[in-house]
Amino acid sequence: MNRRQSILFITQAAIIASLYVVLTWLTSLVGLANGVIQVRLSEALAILPVFTPAALPGLAIGCLLSNLLTGCMPLDTLFGTLATAMGAFVCRLLCQKKNHNLTPLLYLLATLPNILSNTLIIPFVLKWVYMVEDALPFLFLTVGIGEILACGVLGGVLLCGLWEHKDRLFPR
Repeated sequence: MNRRQSILFITQAAIIASLYVVLTWLTSLVGLANGVIQVRLSEALAILPVFTPAALPGLAIGCLLSNLLTGCMPLDTLFGTLATAMGAFVCRLLCQKKNHNLTPLLYLLATLPNILSNTLIIPFVLKWVYMVEDALPFLFLTVGIGEILACGVLGGVLLCGLWEHKDRLFPR
């Protein structure tokens, strides 16, 4: 990686992390950033590994900072960040050998790793870190619906919106 590519990578990662923090903060203003029912607008950014590897550190750092700034418990901060980072990493693996001639609809499958990682990890965090009394199946359902709305629906809208401009926004 040359100097120009390194600067671009760091800049993209920093912008993604910043956007994640701002969107999480805005979501927390209406009480949907944390808790049993959560729809983090920032999770729509989980589609960005389709376009750039800089999204991996950007999403992880953004999630970490968001969790710290919104008052999450340490284990939530750790496991929430790991869930987002794992989802982003698998998304990137799925799209690494991407063919830009494919339709954006096929890339919507790339939202699944983040939806699954958060849906499978966060309910345990809610149950054992925050001592939420709801049953695990209910928590899987509420977190899963939130992730489908944020990652699948909003992420899909973001994907389609960025698709036309991907080469200018995310140069190789």
